Amino acid sequence: MATHIAPMQAVVHHHHHHVPVPPPPPTRRCLRRRGVPVPVRATAAAETDTLSAAFWDYNLLFRSQRDECHDSIPLRVTEGAIPPDFPSGTYYLAGPGIFSDDHGSTVHPLDGHGYLRSFRFHPGHAVRYSARFVETAAKREESVGDGASTWRFTHRGPFSVLQGGRKVGNVKVMKNVANTSVLRWGGRLLCLWEGGEPYEVDPRTLETLGPFDLLGLADDGEANASASRRRRRPWIHEAGLDVAAHLLRPVLSGVFDMPGKRLLAHYKIDTRRGRLLMVACNAEDMLLPRSHFTFYEFDAHFNLVHKREFPVPDHLMIHDWAFTDNHYVLLGNRIKLDIPGSLLALTGTHPMIAALAVDPSRQSMPVYLLPRSPEAEAASGRDWSVPIEAPSQMWSVHVGNAFEEENSRGGVDIRLHMSGCSYQWFHFHRMFGYNWHHKKLDPAFMNAVKGKEWLPRLVQVSIGLDKTGACRRCSVRRLSDQFARPADFPAINPGYANKRNRFIYAGAASGSRRFLPYFPFDSVVKIDVSDGSARWWSTDGRKFVGEPVFVPTGGGEDDGYVVLVEYAVSKHRCHLVVLDAKKIGGKNALVAKLEVPKNLTFPMGFHGFWGDE
Repeated sequence: MATHIAPMQAVVHHHHHHVPVPPPPPTRRCLRRRGVPVPVRATAAAETDTLSAAFWDYNLLFRSQRDECHDSIPLRVTEGAIPPDFPSGTYYLAGPGIFSDDHGSTVHPLDGHGYLRSFRFHPGHAVRYSARFVETAAKREESVGDGASTWRFTHRGPFSVLQGGRKVGNVKVMKNVANTSVLRWGGRLLCLWEGGEPYEVDPRTLETLGPFDLLGLADDGEANASASRRRRRPWIHEAGLDVAAHLLRPVLSGVFDMPGKRLLAHYKIDTRRGRLLMVACNAEDMLLPRSHFTFYEFDAHFNLVHKREFPVPDHLMIHDWAFTDNHYVLLGNRIKLDIPGSLLALTGTHPMIAALAVDPSRQSMPVYLLPRSPEAEAASGRDWSVPIEAPSQMWSVHVGNAFEEENSRGGVDIRLHMSGCSYQWFHFHRMFGYNWHHKKLDPAFMNAVKGKEWLPRLVQVSIGLDKTGACRRCSVRRLSDQFARPADFPAINPGYANKRNRFIYAGAASGSRRFLPYFPFDSVVKIDVSDGSARWWSTDGRKFVGEPVFVPTGGGEDDGYVVLVEYAVSKHRCHLVVLDAKKIGGKNALVAKLEVPKNLTFPMGFHGFWGDE
């Protein structure tokens, strides 16, 4: 089963110790812009590291932006200059845009309607900005009017509870908000979500063109069924699950409007073969103690060139995944059905995600090596349905890179660079500190006092297979002994994807903030995998950063720039930051900072994409 677990979105169980964060102070008056009240207290917050400042900084990261920017506008450079070798292209950033309606309801950040941002770098080094909501079916239903629309949330969304509107009996759960990731491929720009079809957007105007029926291109007939499907074991237990799945599908589809196959929001690009790789799971996997994954490979024209299906005998949640020349690699997060939570979710008093719970019953991380082709399956000799149990239990979050190389045993060594956290730290009910009772986000849930191995961290998973496919070695270690701080969003030079790489870039916490020591991130770390050394660049004052994206300029692996958004929330400002990848850790790493107009300041984004012209 796969559902949306967005960037570093993990929290602790409520019985752990928390940083005490007070409720917001009373507001004497409000400024009102387009019908949205803005507390003056937050606007005038002092530049001090206090509990109150931490509370407002955190909540202002997810302040709704109702205004759009249809006609692109130039951005003013406030520091440095765009370097002359910066390529022409566009940085797209996906994420939520609105969290509160006009009738008393707030939604979890993961259920916020998709708001696509575009930074276009033109020849001559001018940068133009535009932003628009993705016009999904749910967005059209929940907003009325042009510009800053009137909003009424009617869909619960998987992670939210509606304070206004219909609660009990509301089956509008699957709210495709197209807010998680963005992809430009084959001349198309797609916005993806973790539970429905992508939406196509015009790459230049950001106008929504409509849903893109990507999986409809695939032939679901038996002629294209993979060899793996025919190798399934005729267990009585499996037969019973097949019957249960058959009964559940019409209910999930007809009542809850869930598609039979749900795309994961994370995709992969095989540059050597010129392919786009995507994976979908079956809707009923959410409720059954097994998972069913279907992998698709498309050419540059979105023609389906390869498809494989894998029923996995484990109840798993997958957000991100990896691939090598011969394998799809799934790092499983074990979950289970929560019966009491399911009943509460059906009443509408708890979010639907309450029906699931983490399953820490096994002290390991399952790694499934699924063969990309029948030839690879025959050559490996291993039973792909049996996972490699990586030592130490870890909840996988995001993958930066994966590759395989031949070894001296006649087999292959597989290596993954990724981020992960502990099961003890992860909590479905409190992701982002969302509190459906008080309509606020509590930063304490993301910044609780905990063991250093609980927090999201960057690790290397190493697997050694012999010529029979048997695992002879499996280890998990930190990518850098010099950097033990929380980190996520690992990124690399895309030219080194799927092959041995030296450098990893990631968002990270400096640990310098007393009341927000772990999240939001305020730094970018660069790790040299070859020797474990680490260097970093950090913001100053009450500023935070999102996901880093690498923009290559050719030559060596770190020849290029890292782009990211800096959120100066206390000043209601967003800046596009350009770092010299080679100079991270030095004095001149920051080469340019560009300012988004204050009236267009936007909430924190999730995942981005750089596309050269």
